[in-house]
Order: sequence, then C-alpha cells, then structure tokens
Amino acid sequence: MKENPKVLIVDDRLENLIALEKVLNVFDVDFIRTTSGNEALAMTLMYDFALAIVDIQMPEMDGYETVELMRQEEKTKLLPVIFVSAIYTEDFHIIKGIETGAVDFIPKPIVPAILRGKVKVFLDLYIHKTQLEDIVAKRTLELNKINQKLKLEIAERKNANLIAEEAKAKALTADKHKSIFLANMSHEIRTPLNGIIGMTSILKKTHLSKQQIEYVDIISFSGSSLISIINDILDFSKIESGHIQLEEIVFNLHEKIDNVYKLLQHKAQDKNLKFDVKIDSGVPVFIVGDPLRLKQIIINLVNNAIKFTEKGSVSLEIINISRVDNNIKLMFKIIDTGAGISEQGKRKLFKEFSQADASISRKHGGSGLGLSISKNLAKMMNGDIGVISEIGKGSNFWFTAMFKMGEKKPEEKKIVAKDKTSAIRKLKILLAEDNKINQRVAIVNLNIMRHKVDVANNGEEAVELFKENLYDIVLMDIMMPVMDGIEATRLIKEIQEDQKIKKGIPIIAMTANALKGDREKLLLQGMDAYISKPYSPEELKEVLVKVL
Repeated sequence: MKENPKVLIVDDRLENLIALEKVLNVFDVDFIRTTSGNEALAMTLMYDFALAIVDIQMPEMDGYETVELMRQEEKTKLLPVIFVSAIYTEDFHIIKGIETGAVDFIPKPIVPAILRGKVKVFLDLYIHKTQLEDIVAKRTLELNKINQKLKLEIAERKNANLIAEEAKAKALTADKHKSIFLANMSHEIRTPLNGIIGMTSILKKTHLSKQQIEYVDIISFSGSSLISIINDILDFSKIESGHIQLEEIVFNLHEKIDNVYKLLQHKAQDKNLKFDVKIDSGVPVFIVGDPLRLKQIIINLVNNAIKFTEKGSVSLEIINISRVDNNIKLMFKIIDTGAGISEQGKRKLFKEFSQADASISRKHGGSGLGLSISKNLAKMMNGDIGVISEIGKGSNFWFTAMFKMGEKKPEEKKIVAKDKTSAIRKLKILLAEDNKINQRVAIVNLNIMRHKVDVANNGEEAVELFKENLYDIVLMDIMMPVMDGIEATRLIKEIQEDQKIKKGIPIIAMTANALKGDREKLLLQGMDAYISKPYSPEELKEVLVKVL
C-alpha cells in the first residue's frame, strides 16, 4: 500500500498545530507535529517530507534559524518551506524568509483558502516528482535488467565464439588428420598393388598356357578394380572436405569423347553390345574446363550402362542446350537398353554408398560412390544430373555442365615412333626404392627396355651412389627409411652443382603418393617428372621418353 505524503508542521503552540491540521484535512497527507526547531530537525532525519509549514516566533530556536539549519543538510536542502507568523512586515520578513530558504510567507491569522491553495501547489509538485522518480527508478531497473541481459548475452556469445573457434580448430585438426590418414592409406595400398599389377604385367609377357593367361587376366582385372574403388573413396573424401578444385584449360572435346569410345568399346563388344557416340553439330570442338573430371563423369556413366545392360545397345549423345556470350551449356545423355530402374531405386541412386538394389553390389561390385561423385562434379561444373528410367524400358542418365568457348591450341611436335623406347638410347638408371617387390617390378620392366639399373634401398644409399657414379636418370621413391626421397633429391641437386658433369640429370618421382596436389608438391621439391604407383610398363616408357 502506497504511503501518503508527509507534511511537517512546526509551532510552539498546540492549538496552532491543530488549527493547521483542520485547515489542511482536505488533503490525503500525514501530519508530523513538532513544537520546536530542534524537534523539527530531528523529524527531518527520520522522515521524508513533501512540505514543511514553520512558525517563525518560537522559543530557543526561531523558524528562520530552523530552516537555515535544514538547508545545510542534503536531505532537506530543497524541502519546500512555508513560513507562517503573526508578525508581518513585508519589506523585512518576506526578504528574510526568502534569504533563509522559504518558498512562501503567510501571515496570521491564516486565510484557509489561501493556505490550502498554496499547499496544493507544492503537494502536486511533490506527487509529480514522486511519480517521476518512480518512473525513473522503474526505467533504471529495467535498463539494469537489459544491461545485465546484454552482458550475459555478450558473455554467452564470447563463450559461443570460443566454443566455435575450438570446434573450428578441432575440425581443422580432424581434417588434417583425415588427410594424413588418406595419404598414408593411399600409399600403403598402392605400394603392394604396384607389386601385384606390375608383376602381373611382366608375367603376361612370359610363356603361359591358355589357362594361365586366363588366371593372370583375372588377377590384372581384380587389381584394376581395386585401384578404381580406392580412387572413388579418395575422390569422395576430397569432395566432402572441399579439396577438389576444377581446372580451367582449353581442350578438344571431340578428341576426349573419342578416347572414351576407344577405352570402353571393347567392354561393350565383350558383352555383344552396340556402343554409339553422337555429337550434335552445335557442340564446339574446343572448350574451356576440366577435361579429366568431365571424362570421369562420362566414363562412370557409360561404364555403368555397359555393366548393367545384358543385350541391346548403349549410346552417348552430346547436345548444345544454350550459349550466352562466351558461355556454353552442354548436355550429355547415356542411354541404354538395360533392365531399367524402379522409382524407389532412383531415389537412392545418387546417394553415397548406395545402389539401386543390394543385389547389384553382390553381382557387379563397386564402391557405391560413382554416381554420388558424378553428381558432385556436375554441380561443381554449374550443372545437374538425373535419370529417366522405367522397369523393362532401359535408362537415360543425363548430366549438364557449363563451359567457356575455347580456341584451337597450336599443335605440339610429337616424337613419332612405333616403340617409344626407340627414341632413347640404352640408359644407366639409379633406382631408389625400399620395397623389395617394387624393386623387382621396376628392374624387370627396365631390363626389358634394355636399361641398366643400380638399386639404392633408401635415400642415403641413393645419394652415395649418385656421388660415385654417372647416371642418365634417377627414379626416386619418396617414403623410404633412413632418408626420404625429398631430402635425397635436395642433396643430389647439391652434388649436381658441385659436379657439373652431373648437372641436369633428371630425377623422376616414382611414388605411391597419388593424391591431388602430390605431383605439384614433388615438382616444387626439385623433381623433374612424376609417375604414381601402380604404373604400367607403357606409363614408365612414356615418362622416360618425356624427361629425355
């Protein structure tokens, strides 16, 4: 319950105090009576007053002195005071009252209406002042609450930012560890695969029975399939972490499509399938984009079509959808006469680790990542991918991609030779390789090419052999004990600076590090060329010709 305003009345005569209260009883106020100046000062310490009505003539301490002492205290410095007195000389008492600090002066006998009117003014001011103070206090409280809330929000945001930064740091660390793991996994799997595929290729060149040839072909096919699955997993991981960047180079689209046709025609013929390629007349020959990733999508879709079609045909069609200024949008359609895909199967097709039917993975194998990778690559090329299919009516896989128009590049002079090794003489080669099986693969392939090979089991041995001998080429593995290939290459480059006769001898990185960017990193470390494991004899021949 809200308290009434308090009014202090000071007079040494009780009847005067009672008279004042009767005159002012129209107001909802509480009166505090005092009969002396000292008592009045004591009351001001105990209560908050809206107004003081003070008599002037009092024993011990008159009204003037009482008010002067009030004005010296902070609490009553601005308290409105009305003097009342039977003595009234306008020139003297009014001036002294104002100098003392009173706001008004009323002579006795008091006219009730005048007193009530003046008291009402000061009570209204007090009420308004009190209301304003309440509003200010309320708003201050609200502002304090808002400030407190803001402080909490700022603290929470700071905490959230710290958590976000920690999460980001953890994610970066996890991503780094994942990349290291993938690099190691790629290296560790490719190293034995190089032995399997390499020795299989060598075995094919020996005298084998028909049955043995069949067995070797199965080993070779299995090794190639395993490499394909590994590549899919690595590609998916790189796409997922945003580490794939598309190239922007001019290439002959028709030539790339012809390469795809030659690559997959034999697979189609093995299943008695007709394989056709149709390129619309509006499709340019030269465009700007990433030919490797474009071929990856096309080969994946055509290979799937051949794999899942038992009879009939597979066709690849390319049409020009639109051209705006220098930008062109192409559509690629891969149409087959296979069994078709159900609506439920189509919903699962482009999801990672998913195939239309569980029986597909049992029958045909695969990682279940090919279509998901193709979808992501198409989107990176500002295109889309989809399928139109019905059970029993075959399938029409399509994708779109954006390219820029390109111009024909000047043709490079090529070495024309039936056998690429005929373009180079018999070489003396230093092979740095710690894996015994991979040593054997490289030595046999190089011996077939009539080259002489010295073997170093680690980088340190490679440096010593290079220091003591004159070689035509160095084949350098990267991950080796004692000293790795990077450090060995650096020291060999220093030897070349000291022994001018050895300057310019090419160093070829021969490594199972086959992730995107590995080639570029190794070339920056001083390598002259790069070949990834597993490699074919033809790829080895090609890199030897290239560096010489």
